[in-house]
Amino acid sequence: MMRTIIKAAVGGGAAIAMAACATTASADDAEATGIIEADVVAAQTEWGNGIVAIASVHSEGGDFAARATEHINTLYAYGDTAVMFKPTLAAEDQFRETFDEALSYFIGTEGTEDSGFAIKGWTNVRWESNGIYTDNDSATAMCNYYFTGPDGSETKVEYTFGYVLDDEGALKINLHHSSLPYSSG
Repeated sequence: MMRTIIKAAVGGGAAIAMAACATTASADDAEATGIIEADVVAAQTEWGNGIVAIASVHSEGGDFAARATEHINTLYAYGDTAVMFKPTLAAEDQFRETFDEALSYFIGTEGTEDSGFAIKGWTNVRWESNGIYTDNDSATAMCNYYFTGPDGSETKVEYTFGYVLDDEGALKINLHHSSLPYSSG
């Protein structure tokens, strides 16, 4: 069983730099080498850092909606291709096919089930990957990620992320399925 553990923390300059380098390769480079596991790891780190950054901007009273918009625009393939997004804490509107639906999930919308997943005060996102599968222009990763809350407790969530390359050669999420682990009790 392949298991990769990744930690994403605010201020992790090396991780952010690695993510920026790995996800901004040219389309020609990507076609020549294909997507590699390190590209996916870097994209995951960037995603985790983005969730922590949205929470941080929110807690500081900043424009968290703008930071969440940047997160979605940078990391998701909305506008490029169909995106299949099934968030963790969604029951009434289970699937988020549009940018606006994704934004609502991340920052909340009054009168909906969305309380703002990304503004819950997360301080860290840690990844444990069971497997990352790659080819020339797509990749899939699956296992668990752990969200550290403001009190230091971790919430375990199961995930499957799918990635495609955009026209500039950046990895973009076209599949995001998250769920809480099964509990028999």
